[in-house]
Amino acid sequence: MGERIRGDGRGQQDDPVEWNDMAAFLAIARHGGLSAAARDTGSSAPTLGRRMRALERKLGRELFVRRTHGYDLTEDGKRLQADLSRAESVIARAARPAPQDALPVVRITAGTWTMLALADRIAALTGDPPDLRVRLLQQEDVLSIPRREAAIGFRSQRPTDDGLAGHQLRRVEFAPYSTRGTLHDWIVVRADTPSARWVTRRCGNAISVETDTPRLALDLALRKMGRVILPTFVGDAYAELERAGPIVDELGHDQWLVTHNEDRHLAEVRRALDRITEAFG
Repeated sequence: MGERIRGDGRGQQDDPVEWNDMAAFLAIARHGGLSAAARDTGSSAPTLGRRMRALERKLGRELFVRRTHGYDLTEDGKRLQADLSRAESVIARAARPAPQDALPVVRITAGTWTMLALADRIAALTGDPPDLRVRLLQQEDVLSIPRREAAIGFRSQRPTDDGLAGHQLRRVEFAPYSTRGTLHDWIVVRADTPSARWVTRRCGNAISVETDTPRLALDLALRKMGRVILPTFVGDAYAELERAGPIVDELGHDQWLVTHNEDRHLAEVRRALDRITEAFG
């Protein structure tokens, strides 16, 4: 059913106008008659004639002067045609199908550290040659998979909501890191994450710098500003960093790949899931 538009108050207010009737009006206005408009719209000429009479009653306006040679527009009809022509171009543009060669988009949400690892593997994720486009949504807050805010999400626990599917990946461990010879004051991330809370509880006054961005904490550690808690898959990837203490057992957790049970059967989502599993499994 087409979009419904209310009349202007002079017609039948409780009988909404459908966009299909407006599109039929535009076809008749362009062609100046019913027969040619009927070929355009797929409706018969008598049907179009009835629809236009009903449209005029709904709007409370005479739109056409009906002549033996065809339909001429009244002044009200000309104003409506001008208004609707602008709307028609917007609707046509919005409804235009994507180009045949456009790559399907898969939205992936993850926290800072997993997103950093994803960035290092982006070529393997999109394919060679690329057969999908990924939209990376870095969020410390969890985006909703059931509401389709993302197609794929990295989670720290198994999904329990109805309609969600999960695949267990590697276990994530955390440890403190610093550059060799750096004073061991802490770089504190002011964020509501388990690792940030762990550091805040233990650092006391041994703080070298604070930040609200986890990635900036890594950059500061690389610049010899202090030690920082990192996932081992991040910290161990930097030759400049070394472990400044043992693995923090209480911060370790399994990592789950989560998607909607319906979306996981889409070809592009399936490809992305398989490639992520291969890279992170």
